[in-house]
Amino acid sequence: MFTSAAVALPLKKRVMRGRRLVLVDIENVVGGAVMLVEQAANAHVAIAEAVSLVGGEQVVIGTSHFGVMATGLGWRGPRILARSGRNGADMALLEVLTEEHVEERFDEVVLVSGDGIFSEAVAALGTAGVNVTVVALAGHCSKRLRMAASCTVFLNYGAAEVDGAA
Repeated sequence: MFTSAAVALPLKKRVMRGRRLVLVDIENVVGGAVMLVEQAANAHVAIAEAVSLVGGEQVVIGTSHFGVMATGLGWRGPRILARSGRNGADMALLEVLTEEHVEERFDEVVLVSGDGIFSEAVAALGTAGVNVTVVALAGHCSKRLRMAASCTVFLNYGAAEVDGAA
């Protein structure tokens, strides 16, 4: 149901205006566990260019325990969540989206992943008024996720970078 009545934003929402959360499933970008520092550094550059990272965003990276060291050395500063097992990085990031009251703290969320597991959480954020941009490799983004997002950006990250070669 829609109404034309003006509604004042809660104080918390007004205070947090302009805040941006960037969630990165780095394994989705590099094509597996991050084993080389260069893989994380190259992913950082590609993502920064794709979504214009300016340094004021809160960045959270999901990875397996195999990739923690290389990810931390190749992309300094973000919060790194390590979870192993099938879809471990996805589950760690999904927990952030569903359990950390993102809709109350951020006006914009950038999700760097093409995995459909995020579709429901992205749709819920959109319903709550959060602008959600999905960033994924071309041809590697779930249709449901694209439909749930406000915007989809395709990442320019080539096979040479996936292998860690220059």
